[in-house]
Amino acid sequence: MIRHQIGVAGEVKPGCRVSEVKVIVDGIVKTAINYNFLTGPVKTGDRLLLNTTAVHLALGSGGYHFVEFNFSHPLPPFEGRGHIMKLCYTPWQMRVLSCEEYASGNRALLARFGGLDKTPVLIGELHSMIAPAVAVLKYYRPACRIAYIMTDETALPLPFSRTIARLQEKGLLSGTVTCGHAFGGDLEAVNVYSALAACRSLIGADFIVIAPGPGSIGTASRLGFSGMETGDHVNRVNALGGTPLYIPRISFAERRRRHFGVSHHTLTALALASLSPALLVLPQMDPQRLRLCLNQLTGRKLLSRHRLQLLQAPPLEMIMEQMEIGPMESMGRSYRDDPCFFDAAASAAAAALRLAEQNEGGEKNGGEDALVDLPLPGQDYQSPPGSGPNSRRRRAGCTGDSGAPRCGGHPGAGSERARAPGKAVPSCHRRSFAGGAGRKAGTGRRAAILRPERTG
Repeated sequence: MIRHQIGVAGEVKPGCRVSEVKVIVDGIVKTAINYNFLTGPVKTGDRLLLNTTAVHLALGSGGYHFVEFNFSHPLPPFEGRGHIMKLCYTPWQMRVLSCEEYASGNRALLARFGGLDKTPVLIGELHSMIAPAVAVLKYYRPACRIAYIMTDETALPLPFSRTIARLQEKGLLSGTVTCGHAFGGDLEAVNVYSALAACRSLIGADFIVIAPGPGSIGTASRLGFSGMETGDHVNRVNALGGTPLYIPRISFAERRRRHFGVSHHTLTALALASLSPALLVLPQMDPQRLRLCLNQLTGRKLLSRHRLQLLQAPPLEMIMEQMEIGPMESMGRSYRDDPCFFDAAASAAAAALRLAEQNEGGEKNGGEDALVDLPLPGQDYQSPPGSGPNSRRRRAGCTGDSGAPRCGGHPGAGSERARAPGKAVPSCHRRSFAGGAGRKAGTGRRAAILRPERTG
């Protein structure tokens, strides 16, 4: 159900695509969001039809009224091209020009797409992971091209994001793609696969960040949360020949037990949805916290399925300040409140920079694409290839013409192969991932047990 109310516009903070409007509803002043490209401009005194559902339910990042119709001005003209519908079969369905359509003029470039060619793709569950990752990439490599893919698991309009607006104003993003029913990016795409192809073929991205928009859906249940899509993203990136770097959701400020240390969202997505391996990067932290995180990962048998790296996080506060991106915040907490959460994104970005340099042969070429002469912090504690309990596994490759890994199919969730440890991941996807990293950090039976503070 939708809660509709009539309101009157007060002060208006105009923007190019989005305006913030103070509206008076039942004698109370609240903030409303107006998408100029959907409902036209708003002026003080306008009589507005508002969707007030989110405020009525006291939601977090969705706690705004939204302008549905402006009674005081004519409807905006029907403009644009394309025949792909987003929000289809709803009263708000709209047409967009998808980058895959003939009318976009991109078909020839997309047809030549042969795979991601080891492109580092950072996968995040929360929107607040994007800015730290992008800042680190741009700080150490200013000439790199970064593309952001916004999925449709949470907020759907990209212009709603202040974070993306700041990154674009600073020139830190080379392009944005909205896929599925998300809309408003520089490019529109039908699905995640074609969005990844667009990032490489049309934006020329050296790094790709894929994460949902603002807001996070959770139900305090095992499977009912929006972050489950991150495990599927790992499979998609691997299928197209990219390198998936998973940003774990880590917190030691959480009062909810299921999110303390490594969140159950990360553990579940990697254990169930990810049927192929990812590079999982943990930031260096004090030994007691590190032991807890590694114990949580080994408890779900993730170190035998995914590749682990421990990296010292770059000086994130200094980087964000120098790049004038603004304060970091997630779930109402700042960097000082919960540094490990933000350091996880920064460490994943540092790992992506190392991978990019390795893919280029480890040489710093001169000119526009040269790496800035700034050392990346910390040491790489990754286990050498061939170590750990998986060293006996054969490294047989099975890549197609595009370089993207292939296999004959994954076993069903209820099959005997899936129930056996490790069998749910085909060997072709496990060929270079060792699981011995956890032994060095001491993840035995005496690993420390940390618990969040109890709440009433």
